[in-house]
Amino acid sequence: MNPTIPGFSYDRVPVAEGVALHVAVGGSGSPVVLLHGFPQTHLMWRHVAADLAAEHTVICPDLRGYGDSDKPADPDGTAYAKRTMAADVVALARTLGHERFALAGHDRGALVAVRAGLDHPAAVTHLAALDVLPTLDMWDVLHGATAAVAFHLYLMAQPPGLPERLIAATPDAFFGHFLDLWARDPDALPAGVRAAYLKASRAAVPSIVADYRASAGVDVDHDRADREQGNRLRMPVTVLQQDWGAALGYDAAALWRAWAAELRHVTVDCGHFMAEEAPAQVAAALRELLTR
Repeated sequence: MNPTIPGFSYDRVPVAEGVALHVAVGGSGSPVVLLHGFPQTHLMWRHVAADLAAEHTVICPDLRGYGDSDKPADPDGTAYAKRTMAADVVALARTLGHERFALAGHDRGALVAVRAGLDHPAAVTHLAALDVLPTLDMWDVLHGATAAVAFHLYLMAQPPGLPERLIAATPDAFFGHFLDLWARDPDALPAGVRAAYLKASRAAVPSIVADYRASAGVDVDHDRADREQGNRLRMPVTVLQQDWGAALGYDAAALWRAWAAELRHVTVDCGHFMAEEAPAQVAAALRELLTR
């Protein structure tokens, strides 16, 4: 049996035709939706969610294509567009009774959160993004030999077929590589949690690849259209990131400032999985965001 967030109830909530999300809900008060990253599930928020539930209704779904949520086929390349996945999140919150909500995302979930903030500004009151760059900027800053750190982005951007076969041939080695490489504190991912992430990822290879493929295609188109039209995030925004900018040659805060007028950018001294490695700091940053 997979680990769960203690004290949270679990349900499946329909959000689109043929798509339901597996979701954990706990606490009471103003709503906060937490979106996980790769190669994880909602379980990555277990510490932060339990902390915030003292004051908020905390909603932790598995994104479409991940965990125990549905994994629709992607015949036209839009089923895993961040626009589609953001619409899932808004529909989820609305079904649970929340027309407006705060939203935080890590990694892939942060890309979904940003798209939700851009597409649904009336619904998203506050927004936090953990350890990611907006899609358009991510591709712009990767170049030369330093782009090797993001080899998986290029692999999963390839046309359907080869990436899925390569990853499915040795999924635990592929997904485990990132769990091991990106965690500065291995103890933050105990054996049971790590096993749950690997199990979930093994069952989701095609949809995970489709999610990443969208970020090399339709997601870029959507971001570029927003940039050309001057569409920006209108709500208070907090970004927590490792300091990758010095190594890769970019100013992360400046890149984010172009998207968010009311930005607080914080460098966090931990590994990529910061909600598991530094949960108290992440929870404190989210509480500070919600006061703005």
